[in-house]
Amino acid sequence: MKQDNNLRIILVVAISFLFIMVYSYFQKPAQPIEKAIQEKATLTPNAAPSSLVSKNIALSTVPNTQNLNSDIFNPNKIIATINSKDVEIQIDSLGRISQFYLKDKKFTAPRQEGFIDHIKRLFGFAKKPQEVITKLPLLGDTLPKPLEMRFSDIATNNQAFEVPYKASMDSIELTTTPQTLVLTQNLNNLVIRKIITFYPDLKYKIKLEVSNPVPYVISSGTRPVADADGYAFHGVLLKDSEDKIEKVEDKKADEKSQPYVGAKFIASVDRYYTSLFFTTSPKGFDAIIDSEIGTKNPMPFVAFNGNADFEGYIGPKNYKELKEINPNLTDVVEYGIITFFAKPVFLLLNFLHSYTLNWGWAIILLTLIVRIILFPLSYKGMVSMQKLKEVAPKMKELQAKYKDDPQKLQSQMMQLYKKHGANPMGGCLPLILQIPVFFAIYRVLYNAVELKSTGWILWIHDLSVMDPYFVLPILMGVSMYMSQVLTPNTIADPTQAKIFRLLPVVFTLFLITFPAGLVLYWTVNNIFSILQQLIINRMMERKKALEIAEHKHHHIEVEKNHKEKTK
Repeated sequence: MKQDNNLRIILVVAISFLFIMVYSYFQKPAQPIEKAIQEKATLTPNAAPSSLVSKNIALSTVPNTQNLNSDIFNPNKIIATINSKDVEIQIDSLGRISQFYLKDKKFTAPRQEGFIDHIKRLFGFAKKPQEVITKLPLLGDTLPKPLEMRFSDIATNNQAFEVPYKASMDSIELTTTPQTLVLTQNLNNLVIRKIITFYPDLKYKIKLEVSNPVPYVISSGTRPVADADGYAFHGVLLKDSEDKIEKVEDKKADEKSQPYVGAKFIASVDRYYTSLFFTTSPKGFDAIIDSEIGTKNPMPFVAFNGNADFEGYIGPKNYKELKEINPNLTDVVEYGIITFFAKPVFLLLNFLHSYTLNWGWAIILLTLIVRIILFPLSYKGMVSMQKLKEVAPKMKELQAKYKDDPQKLQSQMMQLYKKHGANPMGGCLPLILQIPVFFAIYRVLYNAVELKSTGWILWIHDLSVMDPYFVLPILMGVSMYMSQVLTPNTIADPTQAKIFRLLPVVFTLFLITFPAGLVLYWTVNNIFSILQQLIINRMMERKKALEIAEHKHHHIEVEKNHKEKTK
């Protein structure tokens, strides 16, 4: 039983990392993002979602606009540009947002090069240094694009993709005041006006006017492709009328489109960025998640009949900025199956950052708070480990004495534990509790765009990527080893002991490519654990010395009483 318990401790320590590995594996796309983008561009027809069949409206598909004569009409021609110090928005001749650029250095800064990059370059194995870009494109060459309209009527839909829009102006400078652009499309039996007001906070308001009340859908666009990380959620998020979050991941959309009545927002997301529509109307809007032909990637739409008013946003998933635009939009920041726990962790981290103004120090304070909260259980666990170490010699005697009688051995072991107040599972509980905490912090630090291009001190210039010089992972491994040395060792089996001693090396190699912010948390957590263990070890030594003194005093008193009685 004792060996089984020791093995459980080892497994509990490792399971948090194993869980992340398994979760990340299943979150990774089945194929490279670039390949998926190419497939999208060739397989997506300009059709209305199949949910419109429920209204007895025929589906419609138009010819591929890429095959149209570009001398007559180029659907990708830029007819208007909106510029500000932070963004550049391009509108094409089909009245869509063709591209959305971020100009802030936070998003355009190249990855920090590290020691290995310099060594590779020294020997001629490394690529050229990353080029500095002045603006980051968020959207790929995928359909549908933001503000793309599709009609249920076949003839209208065909013509909508063949007739260009006219813009009220071809260039807008966006400063501190909102600016409005009017896009007009004249079809045979329909006039469409898109009145778009752009705001400095990356929000925009859309007012759609159609001369005849015809049913149609408009898309918030497929997900951004600015962050090609394969381990974050990619797909569509939707908040329904009951405040429930619906998630449809890339490759997993139902072949039959799914309608949602009274939705509050619909968003296409990658790790850091989103393109979305939302409404402040109590009734919400009718959203549709369609399935792309061939790839089964989700395509977001909102359905209307006649004129419509709603709002949109394209940009980073910054929690504070999204909350200021509309509190519902904070749910766009998604942390996976542990969102319910990770979101409060982020709110605490964000609160700490508001005082420290440095995400690195905020992570350290967060670690300290977590250690304080878990201290009562950690204390009990460490005390239990100490007691198990003290009874280890007697345990060996019992194992030798009752090696041929397992039931008797079990009974004697339980009596020994009870007598000395030792709990064989007591040391596991603090470790078990750290699993959801560690995973929540992992998801927060991995998905928080706030950490992108933000430094801590010295060489750590970006907490969202790996430590370029591997200093933090090495410190993490050393601190983990020191924590092992100070922790009472109750492992008797030599094989298990060797495995346990190798854990710091394994975890160092495993965490070496993780974001520096996460490794910082784990390193500081180990340091606090060492300090806590030193305090507890000293407390146990004092307690033991006191018990010995009391026992000695009691023995002296007994002998003194015995001598007085014999006189």
